[in-house]
Amino acid sequence: MYENSDSRRGSGTRLFPLSREHFPKQFIKLFDDESLLQKTVRRALLLSREEDIYIVTNRKHRFMVSDQLSEMGVECNVVVEPEGKNTLPAIYLGVKEMVKEDHSTVAVLPSDHIVDAGKDYVETFRKAERLGKSHLVTFGITPSSPHTGYGYIKPGESLGDGYRVERFVEKPSKEKAERYVAEGYLWNSGMFLFRSDVFLEECSKIVPEVVRAFNSDIFGAYSSLPELSIDHGIMEKTDRAVVVPLNVFWSDVGSFDSLYDLMEKNGDGNAVRGEHIGMDSTGNLIIGERLIATIGVRDMAIVETRDAVLITPRDQAQKIRDVVGILKERGDERAEFHTTVYRPWGSYTLLEEGRFYKIKRVTVQPGRRLSLQMHYHRSEHWVVVQGTARVTIEDREFLLRNGESTFVPAGKKHRLENPGMLPLEVIEVQIGEYIDESDIVRFDD
Repeated sequence: MYENSDSRRGSGTRLFPLSREHFPKQFIKLFDDESLLQKTVRRALLLSREEDIYIVTNRKHRFMVSDQLSEMGVECNVVVEPEGKNTLPAIYLGVKEMVKEDHSTVAVLPSDHIVDAGKDYVETFRKAERLGKSHLVTFGITPSSPHTGYGYIKPGESLGDGYRVERFVEKPSKEKAERYVAEGYLWNSGMFLFRSDVFLEECSKIVPEVVRAFNSDIFGAYSSLPELSIDHGIMEKTDRAVVVPLNVFWSDVGSFDSLYDLMEKNGDGNAVRGEHIGMDSTGNLIIGERLIATIGVRDMAIVETRDAVLITPRDQAQKIRDVVGILKERGDERAEFHTTVYRPWGSYTLLEEGRFYKIKRVTVQPGRRLSLQMHYHRSEHWVVVQGTARVTIEDREFLLRNGESTFVPAGKKHRLENPGMLPLEVIEVQIGEYIDESDIVRFDD
């Protein structure tokens, strides 16, 4: 069982400002206080044991994956790509890591989708295993509407539980989508199933450059690989592609409009997460960390985070990608990071900043520590608000508990560590003429 947490997208553009490049949508807890990644792992557990689940991600997300697995009390295998190269190299890496000797059946589940994983879901995957012994199976969702945001698959010759793939179609116009639905096309779900030896054989025939890269120094060769999706790289070229209809609710949560459709509505038809007062306001998606009041507003997406606000008609929310593009052109870090930034040791949240100061809430997970480091241009004041901190300043080492504090002068080596069993929270006040993150010298990372 393989599950990809950074597949085709991972760039955090379609649901900005909720998602960012370093915090894409699969990690956001949108429904039932669980992330899309965690929900995908639960679907995988319906089909496999946790020790047989392989999560392929990249370096910047690996610790978020591990932390979200820990929240679930689940131990899966986490495989780290040297860099993102789209779905085909990621899947090939996961299969190679999983299959050491005996070949086995592999299911590929993107981690950024919502799926109704009940009895029909499990039964369909079990039925697909027969076809997966000799074919590459993709799962097609029976359309509920002529959606223009999804790719389509045209089923061909019947093979019992599935059909040969006659044609793959990219996202169509509304007129074409209506025709495809009428002609029995299926939505392309991005989920797959196959025996590992069948997949590896097809890769050897169709994309030998990928196979050669993995047979050499993978970290050196990965950068030379082209960006290839499994759809374009394999499925559209192989004569062993079959599609199995999957008659369950499915969404790739690809826009604020689709997010609105998924969320529960109040009596005015508004989908709200947070505090909202609405007057003569209907059909709106409203997500915020503060009170949002609307008057005479209809069919809008209003999304507020600590550092950004989006206001757009819901049916134009896909243009948010252009906004993210502008931010990237400017070199604006808000395209990549939230005010909360995740690190291997935990996270920090920017609370306030001025020209000569910055205030953060630093959270260190149990048993973890920051690197031994030093700053030339700033001093730091630490106040413990939860947990116990082990502090190192030059040759001194001591403990701080709730309400206690310490001062770290500029130019002094220091380290913060959590020796306890609960998360450590510290308020950090940085003061200096230069307080950029680049002012750091690490001695022991």
